[in-house]
Amino acid sequence: MPYVTKERSFGASLDRTEDVLRAVVNRYIGANPKTLPTYRVLNVEGFIRDHEYRYDMNLVEKLPQLQDGQFVYAWAKIWADEETTQAYRISCYSHTRVFINGQLAFESNHRDDVMPESKAGLRGKLRQGWNFFVLDFEKTPTGCGAKFGTGSVKGAPVHFLAPTMERDGQEGWVYSEPQHTRWIPGNAKEVFSHEIDSKLASIFEGETSASEAATGLTWYPRREWSEEEQQLGAFGRVFDPGTGIGEKATVSADAKRSDDADASADTLVTSDGYGVRCPFGAVALAWSKLDHRSTASERKVTWKGLHEGTFKLYVDGNLLYTSDQEQGYFEVEKELDYGVHDIVIVSARTRKAWGFDLEVLTEDETGEALTWARPYPVEGLTGHWLYLGPFSKDHVPPPQDVPHMDRLFGEGEERTYYRADQPAARIRPYLESRLYGKWNYPLGVTLYGILETGRELSRPDYIEYAADHIEQCTSLDELVMWDSKRHGAPGINHQLALIDSLDDCGSFGATMLRAHELKKLRGAEEAAHRIADYITREQDRLPDGTLYRYRSFSELMVNTIWCDDLYMSTPFLSQYYKLTGETRYLDDAAAQFLLYKKRLYMPEQKMMHHVYNLNFDKGCTVPWGRGNGWVLFSLTELLAVLPETHSDYDELLHFYRELCEGYLAVQDEQGLWHQVLTDHESYSETSCSSMFIYAFSRGIRYGWLPEGIQHLYADAVFRGYEGIIRHCIDRDGNVYGVCRGSGYSFSPNYYKERLSWLLNDTHGIGIVLLAGIESLRLREYLKGRRTDWAKSSVVHSQ
Repeated sequence: MPYVTKERSFGASLDRTEDVLRAVVNRYIGANPKTLPTYRVLNVEGFIRDHEYRYDMNLVEKLPQLQDGQFVYAWAKIWADEETTQAYRISCYSHTRVFINGQLAFESNHRDDVMPESKAGLRGKLRQGWNFFVLDFEKTPTGCGAKFGTGSVKGAPVHFLAPTMERDGQEGWVYSEPQHTRWIPGNAKEVFSHEIDSKLASIFEGETSASEAATGLTWYPRREWSEEEQQLGAFGRVFDPGTGIGEKATVSADAKRSDDADASADTLVTSDGYGVRCPFGAVALAWSKLDHRSTASERKVTWKGLHEGTFKLYVDGNLLYTSDQEQGYFEVEKELDYGVHDIVIVSARTRKAWGFDLEVLTEDETGEALTWARPYPVEGLTGHWLYLGPFSKDHVPPPQDVPHMDRLFGEGEERTYYRADQPAARIRPYLESRLYGKWNYPLGVTLYGILETGRELSRPDYIEYAADHIEQCTSLDELVMWDSKRHGAPGINHQLALIDSLDDCGSFGATMLRAHELKKLRGAEEAAHRIADYITREQDRLPDGTLYRYRSFSELMVNTIWCDDLYMSTPFLSQYYKLTGETRYLDDAAAQFLLYKKRLYMPEQKMMHHVYNLNFDKGCTVPWGRGNGWVLFSLTELLAVLPETHSDYDELLHFYRELCEGYLAVQDEQGLWHQVLTDHESYSETSCSSMFIYAFSRGIRYGWLPEGIQHLYADAVFRGYEGIIRHCIDRDGNVYGVCRGSGYSFSPNYYKERLSWLLNDTHGIGIVLLAGIESLRLREYLKGRRTDWAKSSVVHSQ
């Protein structure tokens, strides 16, 4: 049954293939425009997400004065683009209730309350727009609080935002001071079916303008400096761990506070990750922007202020004023061009108080002060300065390098990133677009297809789009790795930063290296080295070297071998061999196919089991379409770079031909293949159809298929892509019939009846493009052939 009606399809002519490719790419790019990461303030005194993307709300640690029988409330919000249901997971330190938009969504039982290592699941109903979560914790002798967060680490690594206007834009939760009585009765299923203090109603009602002050309560983590800290100056309170911002400095036994003589040492004492100690001589930087667009002309302005510590003032990277005095007043005049200017302050600590005040005034009759602007749109930032440091005097980054958000600063143990002039405030990047800038395995093949479409159609804008997406990931990799070790689970690149499976790294990594060949991508080679190290040294293997799944976020996957994993590993190993020239990676890729063949190949069907379960010591017997597609697709990627002199080449070529024979036999009358390859009553599946088209075409063009049968496969390619453009892609570039991400089963009915397809699923978009490109390349290849069947195939394809 076709997915697309005749009126909405491109028709049956393969002459429209280039139009199809453009439509699919343009729709995808239009739906997923380039989007930069969102940067937010995180208060590291608050709840931090662990490696499972759950916030650790251990309130006994946060509130040591908490007593048995008291209650504490945690409060946050999260956005939903549409009404949906989201999976969450919770482990309780004590009795806990979860309210979502005023409705009780979860209450722990007696077992949960005394087993903090156990995990309970819940599904929360989210409305379109903002959704407000309130967690009700009771202090008992076992503790108080919970670990709460996503129920899908790989699929939905969510972060919550502070719910109040005072902290608008910051990541994280706020939590109340201890309460002597419960706000909501223990038997409540809905907040508003009971009387509630009007001051607290806004917490549950979900008012976007909710105010902490209006509740009459003290909320944590703290958001304001103490009077004593205010006197320290901006640099002093931001960087000195003695200011009480909750940072544990690792200080040697003979090291003293900055008031003491020993504090004048030139070298910094690094901390356990949250902060560093600031002796005299330590250097810090501040960055802001000055908006001079109120007039279209250059104007003379006066820069004046006070400084404590040495002081250098840079405007757009050029030194405007410098003073080596420990403190002082300054005033300097300078012409300032129209525009927005980067302002950087560099200061060395010379005393306990360390900071500056700076004002910029016009010299005309108005004498107005120019407007300061945030140096970057950081959500949750209350001032207009970002701070870097501290650094030892020989490792201060050049002021010209400061106005960047996508890198670390400093060297070695002094590497660091931006902070804000707010208690315990760190700046972190977050991915909040649906797909652009995301790193996962389906997007690896999606971007591969867009890259190749750009090459095939001479569209540099397509190549640039895909390369920029990839480089946004790789350029942030070093920062994200550093940040996640200090501030919890990352807000971006979560699969690359926390690699624990082949899915996390191989597919996207292979496309990254292909893009890197076309355009050098910052951070790509460093990421590639880490991926290669993971696959070769950390990924679980059987004694014979077979890659398999022993550790997994899902119990279903433990002790299994998935045919999909040939795609998750061997294309990357092949590309990494091209990058490094080290044949051991190519040898490993070749070996994996032969090892997988031993356990997953079904010779009577000439197809692969989807999964081999080592607990049962048998394959699942189901030839799932896309899993088999990945195998043949990946084998062509290997054969394309494997020298014919390689010891495994002949055996792999024979395996390729066997598989092609098996897949050719089950192509249907529409030219398509099915979800369960041997069951044509299962739905026509677009991604596997595209992979067989791609692999058959390459087999003809590279000469892997014998001359005497190439005509059979050429016919299959052209009939197949005709079926794709007639039945599976509409004129707007929407792609139909792509199976969603799968589990596995020994029952074919799981694949046939329960594993449904999704519109524009990223498992299929890229491979549809690659299949179209291969059909074009095959037509051009056959035009140069003199055989009758080649001429006939070209005529048929037009």
